[in-house]
Amino acid sequence: MEDRLDGRVALVTGGAQGIGKGITRALLLAGMQVAVADRDAEACQEIVAEYADAERVAVFPVDVAIEAEVADMIGRIVERFGRLDALINNAGHGVGHPVPVETLSLDDWNRVLATNLTGAFLCSKHAVAALRRNRGAIVNIASTRAMQSEPHGEAYAASKGGLVALTHALANSLGPDIRVNAISPGWIAVDDWQKTARCHTPQLRLEDHAQHPVGRVGQPGDIAELVTFLISARAGFITGQNFTVDGGMTRKMIYVS
Repeated sequence: MEDRLDGRVALVTGGAQGIGKGITRALLLAGMQVAVADRDAEACQEIVAEYADAERVAVFPVDVAIEAEVADMIGRIVERFGRLDALINNAGHGVGHPVPVETLSLDDWNRVLATNLTGAFLCSKHAVAALRRNRGAIVNIASTRAMQSEPHGEAYAASKGGLVALTHALANSLGPDIRVNAISPGWIAVDDWQKTARCHTPQLRLEDHAQHPVGRVGQPGDIAELVTFLISARAGFITGQNFTVDGGMTRKMIYVS
């Protein structure tokens, strides 16, 4: 990859809201053409409406856990843009309200892993041929929950831990043609990065910011900046790594007083 991103093409899954929307915006500002995959069709349409230059944006209301939909989407992206240079596996799903493991349903467990882990596998599998032609890059959006947990988060933690492992496995399998890295965000405030029907100002307290050594809760742009770097030639010697981006929160000792 050349050092510039102008004219290159990225696929961002879960790219219509939250961290994914921040990544989509950053890549467009970097000059890329962006395909946005998201199960929420309404959020996808808002992304198109937000950018006057709709020629650089394509939306796909796709469930990344369904292989046929993923394969068809990759084909349509290459047909429309002629290439694919970067895949950002960001689509994520949580159980909702945490429940004890003894009452966690198998359906809920499977749905979380299907989206968070299997979806990244399927998108990577079907994007490899196109990415290899351009010595492209994959960035998997994992989570600090891959390294630490609160009670009743088994499905989400397992899916994100698996995603970190998938990252270094793919890096070895696909190198040197394709670099693969992961980012594990910590607390990122995304309330005002949702579709209109769900968008609201984050309700953050001084105590919330103070938990972070940098003095604030994270923003989608904090993750998007690193994504932009990792898919560029400037990161050409970086692969198989997991970058924790959490304002230092996982490095802070906390004692109960």
